Amino acid sequence: MKKLILPLFAFVLFNFLNAQAPADNDPAAKKILDELSKTTKTYTTITAEYTFTILGKDKKQVDKQDGKIQVKGNKFRLEIPGNTIVSDGKTIWNHNKDQQEVSIKDVEPSEDDMMDPTKIFTMYEKGFKYLLDKDEKTEGGVVMKVVKLYPAVKPEKKKYHIAKLYIVKNQIKMVKLMMRDGGEQTFEIKKFTPNLVLTDGSFVFDTSKFKKDQIVDERGGK
Repeated sequence: MKKLILPLFAFVLFNFLNAQAPADNDPAAKKILDELSKTTKTYTTITAEYTFTILGKDKKQVDKQDGKIQVKGNKFRLEIPGNTIVSDGKTIWNHNKDQQEVSIKDVEPSEDDMMDPTKIFTMYEKGFKYLLDKDEKTEGGVVMKVVKLYPAVKPEKKKYHIAKLYIVKNQIKMVKLMMRDGGEQTFEIKKFTPNLVLTDGSFVFDTSKFKKDQIVDERGGK
């Protein structure tokens, strides 16, 4: 089966070879992140439409795609070009539409919250030091606060060393991720809708329409 690198699982940040994490967390940044966390925790579900853009180290565009994600607790449903990825928190189904195949795996915990799509809106809550960027970004007449995140847990094993969160009214509008090779990845939220009614059945993939040879079950004991 064709391997897929999920864009949400590929979050890495801009290359500043001399960038250093602050010795202490910035109180101004902490205030912004605390308010963001407080608001996010009131959501029972999250539905977001986004654009994911990858730039190479020469800053030329390598890839750009639109997607949609739904999150409910530890469950998620991700729609990206060519694939639908669904998880009920225990099992993850990956439907490759081009090959009409479905792979099934057990959900494995990740040490890096950036690798977990259910934590994309809360990944800043642990494992980072943070600093408020003096340079605010204005887009469409809206001023966004910019908070820099620096990995604080085993940073030498991370592929990134700075993430920038662009925040407006206690909502993440954009995450800019920068890679050690100088590349850049941007996750820009186009539409954000909290608290939609999403049934648990939305996070289970129906394989009954597929033939046996179209299903690759990689779960332990299966």
